[in-house]
Amino acid sequence: MTSVAVIGAGAWGTTLGLMSAKLGHETTLIARRAEAAELLDEQRQNQRYLPGAFFPDNLSVTADGSDAIEAAQCAIIAVPSVYMRDTVRRHSDALAKSSLIVSATKGLEIETGLRMSEVAQDVLAQSSARRTPTVCSLSGPNLAVEITRGLPALATAASDDMDAAVFVQRTLSGMNFRIYTSSDIIGVELGGTLKNVIAIGAGFIDAADLGSNAKAAYVTRGLHEITRLGVAMGARATTFAGLSGFGDALTTCFSTLSRNYRLGAMLATGMNLDQALEELGQTAEGVPTTRATVKLAERLNVEMPITEAAYRVLFKGVNPVDAISELMQRELQHEG
Repeated sequence: MTSVAVIGAGAWGTTLGLMSAKLGHETTLIARRAEAAELLDEQRQNQRYLPGAFFPDNLSVTADGSDAIEAAQCAIIAVPSVYMRDTVRRHSDALAKSSLIVSATKGLEIETGLRMSEVAQDVLAQSSARRTPTVCSLSGPNLAVEITRGLPALATAASDDMDAAVFVQRTLSGMNFRIYTSSDIIGVELGGTLKNVIAIGAGFIDAADLGSNAKAAYVTRGLHEITRLGVAMGARATTFAGLSGFGDALTTCFSTLSRNYRLGAMLATGMNLDQALEELGQTAEGVPTTRATVKLAERLNVEMPITEAAYRVLFKGVNPVDAISELMQRELQHEG
């Protein structure tokens, strides 16, 4: 029997905990605050995000997960990207003793541009233990609500160490959740991260009734530019045509369950960013990712007009319709 620790009790962390426990693994779900852990354990469900998805007996909940993390054969981190560094730092002693860390967080650190697996490695390299376990990334078109309902979904486990990726594949794959492996952790992480920027615009296009032609072109060109950035960062272009790139973009850009899509739709009603985020009531990873991506693109001299347009809408107060119009009026180019 495998022991699994899941750090993060939001929708995705809870979903991973449920999946792991239902597959028969001894699983611990680690919440950030003691009161949150107590409520989850008392109700035996995540009433806020996944009401009705009750916890199996082999899923325990705590806010003090040191022992569980140290003992776990697989420690999964599923927190918003803006909390990744603090989360790893808080659990650094235990994580340094774990066998395998799995990053299930999609995002880039704004200040450094680091991917989430790199943030974990950076923190642990500076910790007192100075030991960095093997790190794997898990990403794909994975809407938590659908997975907890038992609907089929696929994902990719990526690592520089293929034995680690295969371990995650075998540990978390089940009847309704199928995992593929990849050695391109850069591409898998970036695909799952950067598509959130595109999804915000996709939600706006639908809500503003700009048509299917516009949306298809927007998503296609968005994928093109995030692939270009990924290659500049050392990823393989083909990875962006897989589950963590094209697949994840399809889900995020076309499903109303997607938080980034819903955020974009709210912007189409005339809300500003703060109003839309308050109405959403959840983290929309595309917002901090847009900030980080613009910085990375400038540093690497990669042209990303769609991402830049999203940045102006989110943080400069540009009207989304004007941003789309500016994209349409750019200098004519060869597709490539």
